Amino acid sequence: MNEIKILVFKLGNEFYATNIMEVERILGFEEPTKLPDSPTFLDGVIDYESSVLPIINLVDKFSLKDINSFEKKIIVVKRESGKFGILVDSVSEVMSIYEEDIKNPNSLSTLISKKYIQGLVKKNDNIIIMINLDKILTVQEEEIVFQG
Repeated sequence: MNEIKILVFKLGNEFYATNIMEVERILGFEEPTKLPDSPTFLDGVIDYESSVLPIINLVDKFSLKDINSFEKKIIVVKRESGKFGILVDSVSEVMSIYEEDIKNPNSLSTLISKKYIQGLVKKNDNIIIMINLDKILTVQEEEIVFQG
């Protein structure tokens, strides 16, 4: 059995998680600078490591109900094409699970496109939606986000 560590976070009232290996760092919330003519899911950019970090709002990207959270965090994701931040309502914990615990989402009917979902994990009476951060942005969206 392969054990993996996942980072659990909340969007709205739901728990989501991603493999911790996809995460570079967790930052406190910083108001992004808005960019003109940017996609609705791009909240703007922040200064990060002497560079500009685009901030993706997953609530907007997934068309979820926005809640006013005072615990918002930015999860920094490192990709071949560059780094970006994802805005989440709160970060819960890092937990260990077995890959076998991730249930196949094929039978899942959800508002979020199945292309983002890796599976479902049941932990402590909660269902955690495992998302694949590698598939959050389409190739076209990556070009828009990383062009500047």
